[in-house]
Amino acid sequence: MENQNSEAASTPRKDTIIKEETLIKGKWVQLEETTYVDHEGKTRTWETVKRTTRREGNDADGVAIIPVLLRTLHYDCMVLIKQFRPPLGCYCLEFPAGLIDENETAEQAALRELEEETGYKGEVVECSPVSCLDPGLSNCTTYVVTVHINGEEFANFKPKPKLADGEFTETILIPKQDLRKRIDEMVAKEKLVVDARVYTYALALEHAVAKPFELPFLKG
Repeated sequence: MENQNSEAASTPRKDTIIKEETLIKGKWVQLEETTYVDHEGKTRTWETVKRTTRREGNDADGVAIIPVLLRTLHYDCMVLIKQFRPPLGCYCLEFPAGLIDENETAEQAALRELEEETGYKGEVVECSPVSCLDPGLSNCTTYVVTVHINGEEFANFKPKPKLADGEFTETILIPKQDLRKRIDEMVAKEKLVVDARVYTYALALEHAVAKPFELPFLKG
């Protein structure tokens, strides 16, 4: 009996949510106070931001699209957008993205948002599992959808965005092989914040083709 109690006491507990209370609710987001019990059994609180727009039955709030423009006799280009973000007070360089509508799959939402924000029509080649965006602040989640755009199709020659009233985005084409370098040049020239997903993707491309680092000499 003593051994059983000792084993139970040494077994780590799981953090558990016990209460969520809405503090402020707006049209698009709400602020909640989340009360939970941590792995040591202590009751704690956390301020949590949640979207009010997630559709019933959807596992994620929206989609982020990685669009690759493919054209004969041209370098493959990443299709990014630049738009003003009031919370940052400046323009942001981002992947096209948006919320998932009712009765819409992640793939359908990705193609719709890509066309709305850039005018390009593409084909989904891959969709990620649900991924979080800023887990220390919010429960917002997204699918990351890779889309290939056939630049030889007539519909993609001079694409025109189909933005809603009050929306404005500038489409930015950057050669895939020079993505990080071009981004750094843009940031140096203008007040611009780069979305973490875009910069992480640029770093991954660069690291994937870089030579392995040499191992330092072992000492001792």
